[in-house]
Amino acid sequence: MQPSSTDAGAAAEEPRVRYEKRGHVAYVTLDRPRVLNAMDLRMHEELALIWDDFEADPDLWVAVLTGAGERAFSVGQDLGELVARSRAGSAGTSTFGSRDKPGWPRLTERFDLTKPVVAKVRGHALGGGFELALACDLIIAAEDASFALPEVRLGLIAGAGGVFRLSRQLPYRTAMGHLMTGRPLTAARAYELGLVNEVVPVEELDACVDAWVADLLRCAPLSVRAVKEAAARSATLSLEQAFATRYPQEEARMFSRDASEGPAAFVEKRPPNWQGR
Repeated sequence: MQPSSTDAGAAAEEPRVRYEKRGHVAYVTLDRPRVLNAMDLRMHEELALIWDDFEADPDLWVAVLTGAGERAFSVGQDLGELVARSRAGSAGTSTFGSRDKPGWPRLTERFDLTKPVVAKVRGHALGGGFELALACDLIIAAEDASFALPEVRLGLIAGAGGVFRLSRQLPYRTAMGHLMTGRPLTAARAYELGLVNEVVPVEELDACVDAWVADLLRCAPLSVRAVKEAAARSATLSLEQAFATRYPQEEARMFSRDASEGPAAFVEKRPPNWQGR
């Protein structure tokens, strides 16, 4: 997290996030590199509109989330703004989630987001930045990446899902060690623990992310969404309950043109022509 991140030198009108569409891919870049991509309320508002658009656009199948600059994915909440709001009596010191706050629902609470999001991490992913990455479906990291939830060292708590997700995505005691002390994880250690999908030298990060995105785009988009939905919804169910649960994305896939296109393309020895709808 960033202890003093108010970007007073920036014009108030400058966007906090860059949003680009290239083919079937949305590129979402947290764009406050001067303050290590610390997230203020305006950034959250911009991100909410972006995730709405990404989910609604039928031509977008995958998103890549990253941070601008070479030093950080994001160092989390803009603590300069938080202190100013606290002194004005408009900020609490303990929350879980962002309901009734600007930018709700944030990515960390978009449990019905059907499309895959890939986190591309270079440098620091701290506090809310780490929580953003944990909410993504894949994490690809450069060797210089570091991850931590240091909120307890500041009298705060990882309330944007960090407490919940880290304790589910890592062995329990390993997660508690990091949650209760704020100790960081190197990229290599995160990979050893299965927290990230791949770690590569900095100069190979772009190509590595492109390769993962290409692999996602080779797959039927409705199948990818069905997998994401089924895995998430069944995570806390018994195996019997998982089989008995309804999955709307799987039902959409089952009755789609793509469900017949894939086998037909295989038999006819040609690339499939996915429609994704």
